[in-house]
Amino acid sequence: MSGALSRRAAAELLMLTLDSRRTLDEAMVRSESFNALEGSDRGFARVMASATLRELGRIDAALSPLLSRPLEATSPAIRALLRVGAIQLWRLETHAHAAVSETVEAAKDWPDARSGGGFLNAVLRRAADMSAPLDDLPASEIWPNWLAARFEADLGANATRAFAAHQLNEPPIFLSAKTSAEDVAIATGGEVTDSGSVRLESAMIEALPGYEDGYWWVQDAAAALPAQLLNAGSGDAVIDLCAAPGGKTLQLAATGARVTAVDRSRPRLERLRENLQRTGLTADIIAANADEWRPQERASKLLLDAPCSALGTLRRHPEGAWIKREAEIDRFPTAQARLLVSAADMVSPGGTVIYCVCTPLKAEGFDIVARAILDGLYERFAITEAEIPGFEACLTPEGDLLTLPAPGAGHDAFYIARLKRL
Repeated sequence: MSGALSRRAAAELLMLTLDSRRTLDEAMVRSESFNALEGSDRGFARVMASATLRELGRIDAALSPLLSRPLEATSPAIRALLRVGAIQLWRLETHAHAAVSETVEAAKDWPDARSGGGFLNAVLRRAADMSAPLDDLPASEIWPNWLAARFEADLGANATRAFAAHQLNEPPIFLSAKTSAEDVAIATGGEVTDSGSVRLESAMIEALPGYEDGYWWVQDAAAALPAQLLNAGSGDAVIDLCAAPGGKTLQLAATGARVTAVDRSRPRLERLRENLQRTGLTADIIAANADEWRPQERASKLLLDAPCSALGTLRRHPEGAWIKREAEIDRFPTAQARLLVSAADMVSPGGTVIYCVCTPLKAEGFDIVARAILDGLYERFAITEAEIPGFEACLTPEGDLLTLPAPGAGHDAFYIARLKRL
């Protein structure tokens, strides 16, 4: 019976994510079926949901020939169970009999899916006879067509294929050390990357040595680059705009800089306060809209990690490709451009501004910076290879960074530009 319950929980997670457009993390908090599970059943439900989201487009494409009607025409519960059954058969190497029978059993005990049990059984039995259908489909088919087209237009066909293939694997964990990365690596069993992050393949974060003592925090290796490239030092006045949840604020504070962290989200700022307390670092925290807030005195350095589509983090949050809408993504550049203009009012002439977004789309990165330069607010302060060990291949001809993941790298896709205020 527990096998059927884990399948139902996985399906409920998919429904909460895809039909209610929530992140998987939010769905796991809200799902009663998932939270009723314990131990390995709970873990397996999460694995099924996560793996399905990672290859959703290919799963749907492979299921389509097995159906007498479009997948979207089936009920949400049956649709979710079909996907859960398919991922077990085609990727998780679950024994075919268990994958089919337990998933069908989940439908029988679920009022939302009970009427479709026979249909589910017939389709999954046919699916069990197929040999690795997901591998026969293009990697970019994991995404909606419009998103794959956006990536290909901006990145090219080869880079898009590589980016898609990167999403198919679970990401590693990266840590940023408050002081010594070598000491953190020894304590946690990780390895120090060329860029100075500590990499672990997997871990229970709060159980790792040094967590309670605040010796490190979780931060993607690419996400650690913007603060490094600001070159802040002891006594520097630094503004961190859109700062929460605070990884970059912690980096800047660890240099001894006088950091002002600004964000409009009070709940997210609370997480920043908790992280500052845990690490013993200090920063001034201000809850304000960066479009309207201005410092009493201009800073010498500013970091703007602008709100964005977050499409560079799909390896960690693959549901993002499906719960975001194209029209929503198209609204980001207006706000991003406005924030970069506001940042110019906060920095002294000759001061340094880092603009970054965790997306590879040109409209949210390169185009925003190009417009601000054309308007005479900034000039480009080019990044050099010597400053980015391990990321040299990510340097653009203009002197910006686009951290498209290389094989085995595991980091997110960030666009980063360094500017000088005119």
